[in-house]
Amino acid sequence: MRILVAEDNPILADGLKTILGQNGYAVDIVGDGLSAEAVIAAQHYDLMVLDLSLPQMDGLEVLRSMRARQNDTPVLILTARGGLDDRVTGLDMGADDYLTKPFEITEFEARIRVLLRRQSNQRQSILEFGPMTFDMKSRSLSTSKGPLEVSARELSVLETMMLNSGRVVSKSQLIDSLSGFNEDISDNAIEQYVSRLRKKLVQHNVTIRTARGLGYYLQCEETK
Repeated sequence: MRILVAEDNPILADGLKTILGQNGYAVDIVGDGLSAEAVIAAQHYDLMVLDLSLPQMDGLEVLRSMRARQNDTPVLILTARGGLDDRVTGLDMGADDYLTKPFEITEFEARIRVLLRRQSNQRQSILEFGPMTFDMKSRSLSTSKGPLEVSARELSVLETMMLNSGRVVSKSQLIDSLSGFNEDISDNAIEQYVSRLRKKLVQHNVTIRTARGLGYYLQCEETK
C-alpha cells in the first residue's frame, strides 16, 4: 500500500516515513502544498497524511482541491492546530481523521490501520491461498502449521501476489507496491525478496513460479 506524507518538517517527515516503512507501506514525502496537490492528482495513493501548515499552499486548500476533483483518497490530518474550529473545518472539508501534534506513535499507527481498513471495507480483509492466511487488518501471516515470520517487505510482496491470486504479477507491480518516488528499488531487490519467500513457503507446499519475461505467480503444490 502507498501512502503520501505532506509535511514540511523534514525531521518529522523522515520519522513518519521510517515508522510507516517498518509497517510495510511504501511512502512518498512532499514538503509543500503545491507539490502535494500535484502528486495526489497524478498518482494513486491508499492514504494521505496531511499537515495543515504547509508552505505555498495550505493543507486545507490541498484537501479542498482534492475533494473538488472527486479524489476520495483517505486523509489523516496531522497538525499542531488543535482547536475545535480547526478540527471541525478539516472534517467538514472531507478529512477522514484528525490527529494533533505532539502525538504517540502507537496512536498514529492505529489510526493509519483504521483508515486503511475503512478504505478497504469493500475488499476482503482476509486473504487466503492454499494453507496461507493473511489478515490485512493486523498484517499477520499464518499457515496451517502456525504463524509464518517474514520481513515487512517480503510481506508486501506476498500481499500483492495474494491480491492477484491466479494472475501473473510483474516486477514493476511489485516495485510499485514497495517503493516511493524518492526511493529506488531494483529488479535484483525484487528477485531477492522472491527468493527468500520461496525458501520460507516451500515447507508449506506453496511456491512462487516465474513466468519468464512476465513476472511471478503463486502456486499451491500437491501434498505427498
